[in-house]
Amino acid sequence: MITASKNYELESVEMRQVYANTLMEMAKANPQVIGLEADLMSAISTNKIIKEIPNQLINTGIMEANMMGVAAGLSLTGRIPFVHTFGQFATRRAFDQLFISGAYAKTNIKILGSDSGVTAEHNGGTHMAFEDLGLVRLIPNCHVYEVSDSTMLRYLLQKVEKEHGIHYIRTIRKNAVKLYPENEVFEAGKGKVLRDGEDVTIIASGIMVAEALKAADILQQQGIKAAVIDMFTIKPIDKALIVKYAQKTKAIVTAENHNVIGGLGSAVAEVLSEHCPTPMKRIGVKEQFGQVGKLEYLKEFYQLTASDITSAVEEVVRTKKD
Repeated sequence: MITASKNYELESVEMRQVYANTLMEMAKANPQVIGLEADLMSAISTNKIIKEIPNQLINTGIMEANMMGVAAGLSLTGRIPFVHTFGQFATRRAFDQLFISGAYAKTNIKILGSDSGVTAEHNGGTHMAFEDLGLVRLIPNCHVYEVSDSTMLRYLLQKVEKEHGIHYIRTIRKNAVKLYPENEVFEAGKGKVLRDGEDVTIIASGIMVAEALKAADILQQQGIKAAVIDMFTIKPIDKALIVKYAQKTKAIVTAENHNVIGGLGSAVAEVLSEHCPTPMKRIGVKEQFGQVGKLEYLKEFYQLTASDITSAVEEVVRTKKD
């Protein structure tokens, strides 16, 4: 079990800087690594590294579907393409190319979908992806991750470089809450227990992990001991860990910066329904589109706060006792 900091402080480095720097390091070490951008180099900080790897970074322009096809072609020549764009463009807009040219053709593409969910803020409804995890989960044999801090992002980028296939990594662009030490290891299909507990289990991903930890602090003051799991590996998901904690606490709450349909909540519910039926509540976006706003306002509007998690826990714990 990882002991997460209770300070919930933002990291000094932005996630986009971590991506750009890690991509540069991988490209310098391996000439087969190629970065692809759809005119968002300044948004993800790769404009700051292009002089370092001028022959390994391509701006395809605002043509995301074409970029996915270019990535598939590069893969067929032995290259290792890392594709970045905002989450909705990597999935909604380029879904058919990702499905057919990517997964169906058994190519090797690494995708970074940034500005996840409400963290898109001022870009608004058209750029606020609440369904990207669900879309990629539908594609056979794809790996789907949602990162929660810079240590995890750096590790997973280096990890997927060495693994063939379609890997989708969902991230924010700005500063994340620091959760993990620099030497932490992250395995596909293995969630991280950040806090143990016996009354309820909160399973979260991305920015909602910090909110889950804050909720656990509030609940402890009420005498409710909540376990908190960072389920960054959405597909494959850690079935054994979910079942273990469902049997232990007999109550589950999921928390995600995503639609409750198709993402983490659905994935956990699928495991529970087949292996260990358990009282459950899902925190996430429900039948809503995105909008323009500051992050804290959006979290409140879509009920993605520690307070919302706390309320869901109180309800599911009551259900357990009935």
